[in-house]
Amino acid sequence: MTTPADPMAPNLPPQQEDNRHPLQIPDFRAFWISRLAGVLGTSAQSAAIAWQVYEIARRTQGVAESALYVGLIGLAQFITLFAFTLPAGIVADRYDRKKIVSVVLLLQLLLSLGFFAYSFIPNPPFWGLFALSAVLGALRAFSAPASSAIGPMLVPKHILPQAIAVNSMAFQAGLIVGPAIGGVLVGISPRFAYGFCAGLCLLAAVLIMTIRAPTLPDAPSGSKTAMLKEGMAYIWSNKVILGAISLDLFAVLLGGAIALMPIYVKDILHAGPEMFGILRASPAIGAIVTSFILSYRPIRRNAGRWMFGGVAVFGLSTIAFGVSEMIWVSIISMIVLGAADMISVYVRGTLVQIVTPNHMRGRVASVSYLFIGASNELGEFETGVIARLMGPVNAALFGGIGSLVVTGAWMKLFPSLYKADRLE
Repeated sequence: MTTPADPMAPNLPPQQEDNRHPLQIPDFRAFWISRLAGVLGTSAQSAAIAWQVYEIARRTQGVAESALYVGLIGLAQFITLFAFTLPAGIVADRYDRKKIVSVVLLLQLLLSLGFFAYSFIPNPPFWGLFALSAVLGALRAFSAPASSAIGPMLVPKHILPQAIAVNSMAFQAGLIVGPAIGGVLVGISPRFAYGFCAGLCLLAAVLIMTIRAPTLPDAPSGSKTAMLKEGMAYIWSNKVILGAISLDLFAVLLGGAIALMPIYVKDILHAGPEMFGILRASPAIGAIVTSFILSYRPIRRNAGRWMFGGVAVFGLSTIAFGVSEMIWVSIISMIVLGAADMISVYVRGTLVQIVTPNHMRGRVASVSYLFIGASNELGEFETGVIARLMGPVNAALFGGIGSLVVTGAWMKLFPSLYKADRLE
């Protein structure tokens, strides 16, 4: 998996970089803190949006109908995210990626202020919340490929695996801490959560603007349509990238055990809401611990085997969760699931970044993000349908066994991915 040096990487002698952790590089450190602040803010805001929508709906609707409104808010975000992700990849490969992320963060700041202002309306119509949520989905679509493509431009390639692990740690930490902060602030007023998000978006935008390394991709050749075709053709022809992205897609699509957690906690494990919070945070805890370890002891060899092993353990952990009738077994299963998923994400992210040329990283990242986003949303839907037809336990077992079947099938379909060796 060795590739030529990236011309966009910092022009520093290798001996000056060999012993530096990614966070010791000023530009990457600013990018990392910016990403952590952005995820913290948007996660807190998402909790506030869900709470506000449910609270408004319960004034006139029952529990089931109100829950549906919360689900429709998520659908509004997903529709625009799905619609704009591929065009956003083209934008990330045509324009300065630092400027794209900065503009998106500033627009997210304005959007948070929009939610903040909307919360002062005594009986706000739902269409306004749906519209604001749809805009949030579109902004997420443009942020993801540009952010993903910036990271490799800020560090030398030989520490890229460590940088990806550190970056994942920021994302997972934001996903854990953000909703908790949002929940506390919502307890006072949703306005505090929206103000908190606006402040963090401003901080994140300022930090991104301090990056001094060049983040402009190589000059594009051809029209936007030609660029889209080029990106899709590259992904289809590169079996390492296609195999890595599609493996993650189907594994997550089938292994949606997280969607079953409320059912398990209440009706199978017979635990209270405090245990639901711990169980819900367990996968992210496993992922954070693993990403911290990988940031200091990155995987160097047998990358493909590590990735397939991670997906297999992900499936086995889903099965263990499905058959568990004790809360501590369920928690351990979810921690292991999060750790295994982090290994898979880490290897996939590193492989894709290494084999993708700089001028195409935005488009490849957009397709990857589209696949992952779709698998998360559709995975929860698939799990819910199977649970309705077969029961929650059988749904968890179906997902876990399905992940194992996909692992075996992809080893046969994509032998080049399984044989991928060095992450450098």
